[in-house]
Amino acid sequence: MTRVKKNFRVMFGVTTLIYVLASLWLCLDPAQANLLKADKVVVVKSERSLMLMKNGAVLKKYQVALGKNPSGRKTREGDQKTPEGLYYLDWRNPNSQYHLSLHISYPNPEDVKNASALGVSAGANVMIHGLPNELDDPGKLQRIDWTHGCIAVTNTEIEEIWTLVPDGIPIEIKP
Repeated sequence: MTRVKKNFRVMFGVTTLIYVLASLWLCLDPAQANLLKADKVVVVKSERSLMLMKNGAVLKKYQVALGKNPSGRKTREGDQKTPEGLYYLDWRNPNSQYHLSLHISYPNPEDVKNASALGVSAGANVMIHGLPNELDDPGKLQRIDWTHGCIAVTNTEIEEIWTLVPDGIPIEIKP
């Protein structure tokens, strides 16, 4: 075999190998990305923390700000409390007044029942969101509870959470 033919076969083989490996990488990339998606969100109000979970392990942990009146369960609209219980992240708002937001399915049937017993509205539109659109720097906002009952993170963090959390996963909010 001539040297030219041998070099051609080697180059053809290397090129083919690179093509096959690149194709496999492109095929596997979405699956690998899916491995990094959370399957549950856990918020611990007393710790001011939000954790993205996967198979019971913490993928990522964030410091959060809560409602202005954070202690106790949310019982009515306007009480400035962040709810406690099991909910779902059921839709997202890319045009939020707070950069991006993920809707929490509050109120659940128990919340509605409890509010009805008090003769009040349970409230609605509780979200995980970023900072108000007019702010770029979180400053002191991440060290104080400033929301009306939502769970706030920085804009960079909500962008990351947005990509790691699929719609429909459970969120457990603990005292």
